[in-house]
Amino acid sequence: MGSFSIGHWLIVLLIVALVFGTRKLRDLGSDLGSAIKGFKEGLRDGDGRGDGKGDGKGDGKQAVRKVLPRIEADIQNAAQTRDAQ
Repeated sequence: MGSFSIGHWLIVLLIVALVFGTRKLRDLGSDLGSAIKGFKEGLRDGDGRGDGKGDGKGDGKQAVRKVLPRIEADIQNAAQTRDAQ
């Protein structure tokens, strides 16, 4: 009773198509598809592998070297705050 059959989903789809119209649904689908495509491209660009240059090795180590001093400072500040209490 908790799940719907295929007949129920077809009726829901028909009602949605009647309410919103097929053009709006098609536009919504194309907008969603382009958003997903842009998201995937952004992920590839963020890895440094989106342009096809290099193999991307070493990028993680450089990122860790940039962030590690800030993390260590935050840990020290947290420890000092805890000790002061």
